[in-house]
Amino acid sequence: MSVIYEKPILTDIPEMQAIVRKEVEEGIILPRSDDELATNIRSYILAKEGATGEIIGYVALHIHSMRLGEIRSLIVKEGHRHRRIGTHLVEKAVEEGRSLRLAEVLALTYMGTFFERLGFEEIPKETIPEHKIWADCIKCKHFPVCNEISLIKRL
Repeated sequence: MSVIYEKPILTDIPEMQAIVRKEVEEGIILPRSDDELATNIRSYILAKEGATGEIIGYVALHIHSMRLGEIRSLIVKEGHRHRRIGTHLVEKAVEEGRSLRLAEVLALTYMGTFFERLGFEEIPKETIPEHKIWADCIKCKHFPVCNEISLIKRL
């Protein structure tokens, strides 16, 4: 089965929300409203099953500043995991960050080993820009007691 990586369109949002619903309910991924997804639609990269066009995963590269981007909302649909789709999504987001001339890409995650295999290095949470904490982390049901780790990849 082939996988196609492409930018989403607004009509992809309901399917994107359905894929991530379980992880949002479990507090693994932050909730994003349809309007928030629409506002940031150009930040996302989709993985689609080539034969059917079904969305099987996605990631966002959110830009925080002229130096810093962040990998957000990485998800691969159950039944399609362990096919390197997540790896390819992160690599495509990092490449996009390079093309924009970002200096670093941040990831806040429970999957530290996964990101370390992709060249990310763990950093103290205290070094994350404060606006990141207040803009996103405060929405999390685990805030302020968070077990995620922060990692950075220098580009």
